[in-house]
Amino acid sequence: MKHLKTIFWGLKTLFGVILAGISTAAWGQTPQQEMPVVDPMDSVEISLLTCQPHDEVYSLYGHTAIRFRDSRKEKMIDAAFNYGVFDFKKSMFVLRFVFGLTDYELGAYPYKYFVQEYRKFGCLVTEQVLNLTSDEKQKLQDALSENLRPENKIYRYNYFYNNCTTKARDIIEQCINGKVEYADNKDDAPSYRDMVHEMTRNNPWSRFGNDILLGIKADKPTTQREQEFLPHHLMHDFDYAQIYTNGQYRPLIKERRIAVPAGVQIVESGFPLSPMTCALILLAVGLVLFLIEWKNRQAFVVWDVLLMIAAGTIGIVLTMMLFSQHPTVSLNLQIILFNPLPWFFLWPVIRGRKTCYWMITAILCLLFLIGALFQSYAEGICGLALCLLFQSIIHLYRVRQ
Repeated sequence: MKHLKTIFWGLKTLFGVILAGISTAAWGQTPQQEMPVVDPMDSVEISLLTCQPHDEVYSLYGHTAIRFRDSRKEKMIDAAFNYGVFDFKKSMFVLRFVFGLTDYELGAYPYKYFVQEYRKFGCLVTEQVLNLTSDEKQKLQDALSENLRPENKIYRYNYFYNNCTTKARDIIEQCINGKVEYADNKDDAPSYRDMVHEMTRNNPWSRFGNDILLGIKADKPTTQREQEFLPHHLMHDFDYAQIYTNGQYRPLIKERRIAVPAGVQIVESGFPLSPMTCALILLAVGLVLFLIEWKNRQAFVVWDVLLMIAAGTIGIVLTMMLFSQHPTVSLNLQIILFNPLPWFFLWPVIRGRKTCYWMITAILCLLFLIGALFQSYAEGICGLALCLLFQSIIHLYRVRQ
């Protein structure tokens, strides 16, 4: 009996030890299982940066970039991804830009240098923090890294359709698990020309140059998406955009803040006279000379030549635009009057020979003025057209006499 008690006591002790061991193991595992898993993307913040324009020609329309910030101590990444990098000193840059053959590229550099540049110009920089999930942040990080590879970072730039702002918008939309829905603005449908005028209101000669090049397609109403080529339009649309995923909505923007406060901008003075002022002076001179020529029944050859050179030079530029890849410059009614034709008749006019040039010009002037009903012309260009019409009348009058 004593032997059985000893065995029973031994089994009881062994069972107690095993039970105690199981309990200890369970208590030891519980804290480890309940510890929250840290998502590395929680420390990542991705924002859209919208920069106010400054006085440089390339910055009249503002700028857009993407900020990627990882606040982990072992990472500490804070970079600006900029799709607007170009080399202005590159061979034939301006000519390539005019023909739509400009290549821009994606650049990434420390965020502090990016904001320093705009602080120097006194430009307001607005930051919109994107309301992204961890998966969407990872996708966007991977996409930016892929775009930054040497074989991928260069792209064919187009001012209206594929610029630094639309590239930022597109890559953000592509990495979102769902659909970005924008607040409707059907009542607001400005043309490309209207929006260009809005951004160049303080630079009349830049506006004049744009209006010389832009054709009739630039006067058609635009859609909301087309308007997002301008940074401040995209910023406004992002403010009110929603992400639709699996029957639920969430705002696209989590927070909006000022990255660089607006400062004092130094605007350099340009040519003191506006295009319209110059056109009125030209028209006044042309009208005075017309009255003198009509009274004396003679034409001033020097005035004829100056007008023909001006019209022919503009005409060469507009003819070149026919071969540009920019869709909005391909059909330009200003070419009706301003074309290379004067150069072919310049020598006969200088020599005082009879020519059909003035009859052709009179007809083209009338067609040009009718075309103004369908296309917005460059400010003041009709003044040059009227001067040509006056000279045509003088020459036709002399022929009849």
